[in-house]
Amino acid sequence: MTFTQLEVFAALARAGSFSRAAGLLGITQSAVSHSLRQLETELGIPLLSRDGLHSSLTPAGARLLVRVNEILQQKEALVQEAQAEHGIARGRLRIASFGVTSSLHVLPRLIQAFAEEQPHVQVEIEEQDDETVARWLLERRVELGFVVLPDERFETIPLAEDELVALLPAHHPLAAHTSIRAEDLAGQPFIRTTAGSGEHIDRFLAQADTPPRVLYRFEQLSSMLGFVAQGHALSIAARLALPEAPAGVVYRPLDPPRKRRTALAAPSFQRLSPAAAAFVEVARRLGG
Repeated sequence: MTFTQLEVFAALARAGSFSRAAGLLGITQSAVSHSLRQLETELGIPLLSRDGLHSSLTPAGARLLVRVNEILQQKEALVQEAQAEHGIARGRLRIASFGVTSSLHVLPRLIQAFAEEQPHVQVEIEEQDDETVARWLLERRVELGFVVLPDERFETIPLAEDELVALLPAHHPLAAHTSIRAEDLAGQPFIRTTAGSGEHIDRFLAQADTPPRVLYRFEQLSSMLGFVAQGHALSIAARLALPEAPAGVVYRPLDPPRKRRTALAAPSFQRLSPAAAAFVEVARRLGG
């Protein structure tokens, strides 16, 4: 078993296809296939299920992926520790972000401060929905990620406070309200975001006996805002994730207010690579 084989397996799990994994690794697709076959032969179990151009983890592959990612993270930490002995901080740090709140309102200042202290560390950011970010942290696909608090699965450093707001057509009767209660939305056509905060929105809506009518499920905020502006539906989203209200849309706070705290997270801050540990220290300093 080699690190290359483990890296190929991890890349396949992340990419979902042999061709994309080959592109990520900068090798041929046949090399990816050969490496995976060798690993599966040595372990004696199939790790991936092939379905045409796509691949997915087998149940055993999903369980072993966590161990593989842990090994690869420790390898990266070992290399970084060795470089540090020469007085040089180098390496790679992978961070998962869940959207505008973390990507545009939190990360820029952290990355700038980190780059000034660790100029030779390459920081890679990948944006996914908040549930995927949490899963990647648990699977050790990334060392650090952003989560919405509370989340007892991780050690966290709170970095930003936000609140959920109602998105209303400017001509809608509710636009005259100073705040929006859950019962105000009862029976209203509603857009359910799939990009994040869904669980927090659902808890707010559960306060009313009659929920809104979820007619649309959108991931892109631009689509949500467009439908709201045209009067098709109402919605709820995190204020920091939203631009200034476009023409035809108004934002109103919820009643009672629904705060949302965003934090930097890891399964444990005690077993991080030197680069990740340095980033956590920057977050602690700026977060405080």
